[in-house]
Amino acid sequence: MAAQRPAAHSTLSLSDEALTEGLVSLRDCLRWAASEFHAHGLHFGHGTASPWDEAVALTLGALHLPWDVDPAVLEARLLPMERARIVALVRSRIGDRRPLPYLLGEAFFAGYPFDVDERVLIPRSPIAELIEDGFAAWFGDLPPARVLDLCTGSGCIGIATALHLPTSEVDLADISAEALAVARQNISRHDVGDRVRAVESDLFAHLVGCRYDLIVSNPPYVDARDLASMPAEFRHEPALALGAGADGLDIVRRILREARAHLSDEGVLIVEVGNSDRHLEAAFPEVPFLWLEFERGGHGVFALTAQQLDAHAASFA
Repeated sequence: MAAQRPAAHSTLSLSDEALTEGLVSLRDCLRWAASEFHAHGLHFGHGTASPWDEAVALTLGALHLPWDVDPAVLEARLLPMERARIVALVRSRIGDRRPLPYLLGEAFFAGYPFDVDERVLIPRSPIAELIEDGFAAWFGDLPPARVLDLCTGSGCIGIATALHLPTSEVDLADISAEALAVARQNISRHDVGDRVRAVESDLFAHLVGCRYDLIVSNPPYVDARDLASMPAEFRHEPALALGAGADGLDIVRRILREARAHLSDEGVLIVEVGNSDRHLEAAFPEVPFLWLEFERGGHGVFALTAQQLDAHAASFA
């Protein structure tokens, strides 16, 4: 069952009633929402980067309109219930500091929509660019036959990979049963159940005997210092999906130690570590991490081949 989208408040304050009457067109709502977001100093890091982008995402999402809607729609007169819903969402975004994708019940990743709620991290990984390119740097001639999305959360990385690579079979693994419930919603939403399965597993614990050509992971990697200073919006995300010890590498160390046993001999491991990249370099200075670059921004994603994992197995032990 898809995540429920919040309804507008059944009653509005007198000031909001007057406001709702005054916001006639979609353009009016956009202008007002952007101004409110700017005035209240919100943090934007869950799919948008500015008050205007957030206002566009909120208003279009509230009206179930696509991102590439005809600009002429800006002048459309909105129904009172539509205006009330937008006002309610803006008030909640400001008052609760709840990330917009949770308010809408949906986030876009690698060009596809995914159900999201507070059981899962909001999709925002730069790995989306690799997926859209079919991981061509490593699999230019033949797509990976089997792929593992480790610490899958909503399933966005693995499911988007299956959608972009229609011959690949994908496993989604996560320690959280609640997260996997959302991932299964998304498997159903995108009708990929014939090639994608969700597995409850503490990393590789329940994947004994499984081997993959590609393992991709966006694990918890936030170090203690960054976790303590995160804006209020991030407090709504599951702590299990964010923090990973003093240096953010508690989970990544295990992945480096255990991944080779589940990779094919020509396989590739791709892991996001974000700002903990400096800790990783300091912990394993002899390992030749390939740090990937992204056109749309983002950093802290490395790749290692099976051969490199073999060569440095002693470092990870």
